Amino acid sequence: MKAVICTGYGPPDVLQLREVDKPVPKSDELLIKVHTSAVHSGDRRLRALDVPALGKLPMRVIVGFKAPRQPILGVVLAGEIVETGSRVEDFKVGDRVYALTGMRFGGYAEYACVKANKCIERMPTNASFIEAASLPFGGTTALHFLRKVNIEQAKTILIYGASGAVGSMAVQIAKYYGAHVTAVCRERNFELVKSLGADIVIDYTIDGYDEKLTTYDTVFDAAGNIDKRLARKHVAEHGKFSSVAGQGPASERKEDLTFLKELFEAGQLKAVIDSVYPLEDIVAAHRYVDAGGKAGNVIMTVAQAN
Repeated sequence: MKAVICTGYGPPDVLQLREVDKPVPKSDELLIKVHTSAVHSGDRRLRALDVPALGKLPMRVIVGFKAPRQPILGVVLAGEIVETGSRVEDFKVGDRVYALTGMRFGGYAEYACVKANKCIERMPTNASFIEAASLPFGGTTALHFLRKVNIEQAKTILIYGASGAVGSMAVQIAKYYGAHVTAVCRERNFELVKSLGADIVIDYTIDGYDEKLTTYDTVFDAAGNIDKRLARKHVAEHGKFSSVAGQGPASERKEDLTFLKELFEAGQLKAVIDSVYPLEDIVAAHRYVDAGGKAGNVIMTVAQAN
């Protein structure tokens, strides 16, 4: 099968499209024909060995010294089950699924094996493969951090980085729970973020934008770029602050994928897609994400790779 191999740590050019052996599922695994994957911050940080919260040496110990031990990156996939292990009962061949693969990676390939009891679920029935691949990373990350700040009880929330993969999901989830959302992003993304439900949108590139902010029950830094001291002054008394920066990976829970599926099928969650690249253009996709400024998700089509 064709797969993108991470040959070392560094710029996007370390990613190379190669022919590798097709994986064989174990008794508790599913073999999935991958239709789509995505290029997220986790993928690019691992490729570049850019994880400030841990440092480069600890990361090398965890994932590999000269290159990732699992050379096929891609923590997200959406596709079709083509084979099931002998002990698998909850899925069948032909099921359309989406998943987070965690440290097993594997999304940048035509086929991947995923344990049936891990973070995998049937796709929303009304979602395309491209839409499905846009939901797991941002959706589960937003849920993880919003739970930390008791989003179900919050009446008001300030979301920094509201147009990114995580932020765009956070806006929608916060609105689902009934919060009044103030979103911070670039002006060019105002209409997008408003369409997701934001009540107030503020451009962080304008001098003095911080003066337009008040205090909120919850403040969430969905991009990890804001000065925490600056953000915390907008937390109301007894309010809570959360940031994706320095917190390690979000938990990956099957029930979160089920929840996202239900929201999408009910029309209460939208897929936010910036751009779509074929697998053979993985280097260009990573360069684009490295440059910053994307809105939502960068998706890779895999099944159509030549």
